Amino acid sequence: MKKESIRNRLDKILNEAPVLKEIIFSSDPIDIKRKKINKFLADMLMATFDDDPAIPPLEWILTRDAIRVFRNILSTRNESLTGFSLLQYINDLLHKESFEQIQMPSSGFFAELDHLIRGITGKTGVYTDKIPAFVKHKGKRAARMRSSNLSTMGKTAEKFIERYPDGLDKDIIRKRNNNIARILKHFNATESDWKNWKWHTRHIIRNANMLDSLVKITDEEYHAVKLARKYKIPFGITPYYLSLMDNNTSRNNDYAIRSQVIPSIDYIKKLKEKKENKESSLDFMLERDTSPIEGITRRYPMIAILKPIMTCPQICVYCQRNWEIEDVYSRKAVLSKEKLKNAIQWIAETPEIKEILITGGDPFLLSDTKIEELFLKLSHIKHIERIRIGTRTLVTLPMRITDSLIEKISKFHKPGKREILIVTHFEHSYEITPRTIEAIQKFRSTGITVNNQLVYTFYNSRKFEAVALRLNLCLIGVTPYYTFNTKGKEETDNFRVPIARLMQEQNEEARLLPGSVRTDEIVFNVPGLGKNYLRANQHHDVISILPDGRRVFEFHPWEKKLSLADTYVYTDVSIYDYLKRLKSIGENISQYNTIWYYY
Repeated sequence: MKKESIRNRLDKILNEAPVLKEIIFSSDPIDIKRKKINKFLADMLMATFDDDPAIPPLEWILTRDAIRVFRNILSTRNESLTGFSLLQYINDLLHKESFEQIQMPSSGFFAELDHLIRGITGKTGVYTDKIPAFVKHKGKRAARMRSSNLSTMGKTAEKFIERYPDGLDKDIIRKRNNNIARILKHFNATESDWKNWKWHTRHIIRNANMLDSLVKITDEEYHAVKLARKYKIPFGITPYYLSLMDNNTSRNNDYAIRSQVIPSIDYIKKLKEKKENKESSLDFMLERDTSPIEGITRRYPMIAILKPIMTCPQICVYCQRNWEIEDVYSRKAVLSKEKLKNAIQWIAETPEIKEILITGGDPFLLSDTKIEELFLKLSHIKHIERIRIGTRTLVTLPMRITDSLIEKISKFHKPGKREILIVTHFEHSYEITPRTIEAIQKFRSTGITVNNQLVYTFYNSRKFEAVALRLNLCLIGVTPYYTFNTKGKEETDNFRVPIARLMQEQNEEARLLPGSVRTDEIVFNVPGLGKNYLRANQHHDVISILPDGRRVFEFHPWEKKLSLADTYVYTDVSIYDYLKRLKSIGENISQYNTIWYYY
């Protein structure tokens, strides 16, 4: 991009704020500019508290938030944290003769700056509608008009929701039955085999040729799986989950399912590079720093994670613990008897722990007998009031939820004394099937509740897509619990969604749901620290905007008002690039235009 073009774009953006433009375009030293800009922002902030008819109703809230962000970005402390000064960068673009040592600004950078300036000047254009007519009336007339307005809102939501198919549709059930017949024929198996979870674990699809022989895949998908096996990157799909894929390569309906288990070429290459780099750690969540003893992770005062097995019947591409998984059938996956004994002893000697999350890997890969033995040992620890099981088998291998398993687990569920709780991962409505409902109801019939943790990725982030899932989950007896921001690992960039999109989804889409359905909390799982609640602005700050258009956040530790702990600096994915990608799959990005004003 030429110097003249860059300066013209900056000139056009700053025209929205003439006073600010004059300061930035001046030849004053940076420190003087910073002081003047802060004075300008302070004056703008004071104006938002006045009855200023120049700012449309509610626009002042966006102005206030944008000013707060701009002031954060100008902070020398935040410049030090990020190693980047937005003010200095803009100054260099405007005044330096040579751009040789300067990173060129991206379209995403200009988009972020443009919306930030629009925000601080009250010119976002978000509120284009007139004030609703019902506010001018009272009584039943106002109520009826208000009701009509709400119905319009609901109908709009329904149009979006109807775009996302679920696995309970009769046509989809029929197609999947055909898939099952094709898979059984390939393995020379019977319907009785299909109902046996151990048959599925014996026939996990682990290579490209097998995958290609069972379902139609693209050349790129074939090549990616081939490379995964070559570079010893864990890969595995259960026959059941494979049956949920459409036997065509369009990805029109099964995009969320395929993307979870079929890695991209980019993922393979980046993971390979990290594995080969001895100075690079794949432990993104810093679990080694929060594991007081092997098999245990602890980030909070009253709960600890117990990991008796470090593999799953199916490998998710974006798994936070993929660095610990060697292979689906790894002999090293199960924690040794001695190490498990030591982990349980540690729990017994730590009376502050009230709850244990058994996860891994997937603990339901263990035999019924081993699961029963584990529960028996934990139940003998008097201070353990709750045992939570983290498992995806309800989604990837529902046959695992046998009557025998239910009988062995449910006897430890003692209302008033000890709770047993299941936490699973449904990622899309397309994963919901009659068989998953059957598995869920087996737990619920014993009083054991099932919660869901949604990992919010590009593949389930379209308008009202997560809403469709929440509605379906509640209908089948699963409670939405958490919606997680995708881990910020380089190899999973294709999955990542801007943090602003999670906040937009919660405020503009999930907010339309009844409270009984809108029960999940959006969170960012901070490496080494724990969950940060994105809904609350006091838990994080935007502290910079980089030349490539990415926002930099500072996340605060959950215990910040209880004890000293470090904050965590995180570089998000570009909003501009995310919207561009949505557009490439046919989305109308004007329907996402408020995303820029969520911080």
